[in-house]
Amino acid sequence: MDYYTLLGYVGALIIGIILGLVGGGGSILTVPIFVYVLGTNPIVATAYSLFVVGSVALVGAINNLRKGLVDVRTAIVFAIPAFIGVYLTRAFLIPAIPDVLFTVGDFTLSKDTGIMIFFALIMLLASVSMIRSRREEKTINSDVSYNYPIILIEGLIVGVVTGIVGAGGGFLIIPALVLLAKLPMKKAVGTSLLIIAVKSLIGFIGDLQNIEIEWSFLLVFTSISIVGIFLGMYLSNFIEGKKLKKGFGWFVLLMGIYILGRELV
Repeated sequence: MDYYTLLGYVGALIIGIILGLVGGGGSILTVPIFVYVLGTNPIVATAYSLFVVGSVALVGAINNLRKGLVDVRTAIVFAIPAFIGVYLTRAFLIPAIPDVLFTVGDFTLSKDTGIMIFFALIMLLASVSMIRSRREEKTINSDVSYNYPIILIEGLIVGVVTGIVGAGGGFLIIPALVLLAKLPMKKAVGTSLLIIAVKSLIGFIGDLQNIEIEWSFLLVFTSISIVGIFLGMYLSNFIEGKKLKKGFGWFVLLMGIYILGRELV
């Protein structure tokens, strides 16, 4: 095992720990670790990320389901258009994007660079969401109300974004569940994990016809992340998640700026 592979596995553990501690956000690191640490092609990296994120989120969702922190009805309403969006994006949209997006003078924007730039912009949005999070808590048993058309549109948008960048999209899903479905924050986090798990794994299925998967490596990486989420959930008993989430938000902001600079210069 070389140095970069070892560093990648350490990153896998960190991804799981962050997901366990703050309930989301850790998946935003998965693609940068695959691309910049392990040297994976961005298209393959987003596919691998979908599998890792989906598997780890599924573990978290099952844990929250046992605690009664998942609203299954809301998950179904939101998830159906998200499933459609992520599957169609991975199976058809990504393969249809040309290798060269455009050329201006000496500057050429390739498909790989374009995806990483879009990913960096999503990171910047995610960081702002984490840094500025000041939502008031509702009780777990608060009444749930539905704005079906808006939830369906939001689900479709989240599915397409997830399909392009390979991240879970929790920073988009959780505000939607709180504002549109009126879920209390703890239930929104648990429900979000279930939506992320299923739509990410369905998106990965859309990749199987287009990408050759190195299963031995991917399963080891995913297993380490799953160990990390259990460690994170244990550490959450001793660490205040709100402060940690804000600090992680600043880290994601810097990471997004770094990726933008690296891809554009």
